[in-house]
Amino acid sequence: MQHKLENKINDLVTNLLNDYNQGRTIDKINTFDHPDKEAIIDILDKLRKIIYPGYYRNKSYKVYTVRNSISMLLEDVIYNLVKQISIVLEYVPAFENVDESKRIEKAEEMTFAFLQQLPKIRAYIETDVQAAFDGDPAAYNKDEIIFSYPGLYAILVNRIAHELYVLGVPLIPRIMTEYAHSKTGIDIHPGATIGKYFFIDHGTGIVIGETTVIGDNVKIYQGVTLGALSTRGGQKLKNQKRHPTILDNVTIYSGASILGGETVVGKDVVVGGNAFITKSIPDGTRVSIKNQELRYNYDSAHPVESAELEQDESWYYII
Repeated sequence: MQHKLENKINDLVTNLLNDYNQGRTIDKINTFDHPDKEAIIDILDKLRKIIYPGYYRNKSYKVYTVRNSISMLLEDVIYNLVKQISIVLEYVPAFENVDESKRIEKAEEMTFAFLQQLPKIRAYIETDVQAAFDGDPAAYNKDEIIFSYPGLYAILVNRIAHELYVLGVPLIPRIMTEYAHSKTGIDIHPGATIGKYFFIDHGTGIVIGETTVIGDNVKIYQGVTLGALSTRGGQKLKNQKRHPTILDNVTIYSGASILGGETVVGKDVVVGGNAFITKSIPDGTRVSIKNQELRYNYDSAHPVESAELEQDESWYYII
């Protein structure tokens, strides 16, 4: 019995090894040339500890001062980030066939340039925490927001990944934001540019595309899409403005879709739930779906009733 099982396993291994020799993308075996996703997630975790020094305890080390804790975390981040960036630089044509020492040198340059942006990231995150507290009556304090709000976590990861994206680091920013996507249900491309006081309420199902530009004091609810008008062009659309621009003080309610690179939502606009927008909107406009109808189906002894949804101010607040 054992002999038969070993033969079956050996046959399966042989079949798989033969299948690996077809030269396809999925057949690549040399994992040392690929980034380590677990290491990148660990970098994110340590960066969060640096950004919130009093909220997420550094359990890896026994330290007695903030300086020592931050020094150890930074050394760890620097070592691993340099290593991961030097690997992904092979995806950049200019570094495809250069010596490893040259890639490491460039990776160190990028890593320290990124770390110089940490005070900026922290300044923006402070405004995001404030926006969440000001905008959500269910928030009892800011600690609750920092510890538990998925929207804030998705924004934090985006702000970290965006700085790496701006520096030209390939692949790693997308791994970071897709990790946040998997944890929160919020999909923000690292290329998206987001201003201060950004608040995502509830969050699940939000999609924000690569070339989206969002101003200050913007608030969006669950199920919102800031997307491209069409993706049929595929790779031909690379490096084009495909996603909308949202100016300051805009509120976008649940289920709304705003599409297209030429679409600009003006300042102080309110977009009602489930709106589908493909054209620019002037400043101060309130957008809503006209003449929504509610239908009530009772039993056979009662006729179907219908009523139009009144377009009063309360209609916007779908939470």
